[in-house]
Amino acid sequence: PAVPTALACIYLPATCRRYLLCELVSDDPRCRLSIDDRVLGGLVRDTIARVHGTFGAAACSIGFAVRYLNAYTGIVLLRCRKEFYQLVWSALPFITYLENKGYRYPCFFNTLHVGGTIRTCQKFLIQYNRRQLLILLQNCTDEGEREAIQKAVTKSCFLDEESGEEAAEALE
Repeated sequence: PAVPTALACIYLPATCRRYLLCELVSDDPRCRLSIDDRVLGGLVRDTIARVHGTFGAAACSIGFAVRYLNAYTGIVLLRCRKEFYQLVWSALPFITYLENKGYRYPCFFNTLHVGGTIRTCQKFLIQYNRRQLLILLQNCTDEGEREAIQKAVTKSCFLDEESGEEAAEALE
């Protein structure tokens, strides 16, 4: 038998979460390549404890996770409970370095988006990457550099040759 909607809310509580889409910015390229999700999660937890004390550490420890980490682009997706996402968000500017394997790399977090689902963060990231690509193409110094970027993007995005040519024309 189906459970009435009102009773379903009692028995199956929804877990409200927030996802913080961040970019790890560092001048040292080794910084991003040396990170892993456990080290990053520990660093964020330690920073929350340092900034917000034991209450902040306890409140954010439940449900906190590093859901996605791309070492090449520096994109990080953090998950936390909806009630306490502002504690996590406000602690991120206090991260000024990343320590891993005995090395300290200066860095900072740039929060790009706060969303209710992973899907909304993915949609935002696609739009963000498109804007960044347009800026990159506008800042090209010569036509050869521009063509190399267009070729690399179309090759990585499209499988068949016709779609790649159409996309290259659309980027121009």
